[in-house]
Amino acid sequence: MEVQRLMVVGAGRMGSGIAQVAAQAGIDVLLHDRERRFVDRGLDAIRRFLQGGVERGKYTAAETASAIARIEGTTELERARECDFVIEAVTEDLAVKEGVFRALDACLPPDAVLATNTSSFPITSLAAFTSRPESVAGMHFMNPVPLMKLVEVIRGLLTSGETAARTVALARRLGKTPVEVRDSPGFVVNRLLMPLINEAAFCVYEGVASPEDVDQVMRLGANHPLGPLALADLIGLDVVLSIIDVLHAEFGDPKYRACPLLRQMVRAGRLGKKSGHGFYDYSQA
Repeated sequence: MEVQRLMVVGAGRMGSGIAQVAAQAGIDVLLHDRERRFVDRGLDAIRRFLQGGVERGKYTAAETASAIARIEGTTELERARECDFVIEAVTEDLAVKEGVFRALDACLPPDAVLATNTSSFPITSLAAFTSRPESVAGMHFMNPVPLMKLVEVIRGLLTSGETAARTVALARRLGKTPVEVRDSPGFVVNRLLMPLINEAAFCVYEGVASPEDVDQVMRLGANHPLGPLALADLIGLDVVLSIIDVLHAEFGDPKYRACPLLRQMVRAGRLGKKSGHGFYDYSQA
């Protein structure tokens, strides 16, 4: 069954990116957040991104106008009853996600799919907050959504084959490459990436090298397009720390112990690019 109307819950960087690519694929989208100012900020981010694409010759003005017209902002979560597919993209906080999942479970149509863009929490745990675990799947997009091709599609223990197939089909319709993985904390991308970022932070914490030198080593020595600490700043150090803490808690393995420097920086409000300062200073950018 092809998706006719999609709701994205959470109008931040990831949610607005998902809404944008869905609208560009011809899907009518409801972009939700709890306050109108957050919805408007997400809609503005979409307009700026698309306008930049027009200026670079990537999109036509007509294509951009058509995509924007397909997105409606809302603060009413109950409007999920109008949709046949919902993607949750709220903050990586289990209590917040639980509240969203329980509220959506109460209003979603019986045959709707509830997908989550969680970057670390097991899908089976999130599905347990609903009465329809067979209709819940993971749909982990990469940042920035409009540019990155991968979507990890994750089945929970009780996710049905039909739900997984519909999730894969939607990912392909959005122009993404879906890769199906088993339900495990951090899935594949973050189970590999977060220890790399964490170890890079330990190199700085222990005085082995500066952030600039750590990143240069990985760019030139491992052919990474972006060093791990610059990438951490882009992701958000609070998000990085949250994922590492989930890995540590779920696996109970000391190899996932967060670097103290990461925790100090988050407590100090140095969250990376979004706060103006992380491992690098973006205040003049």
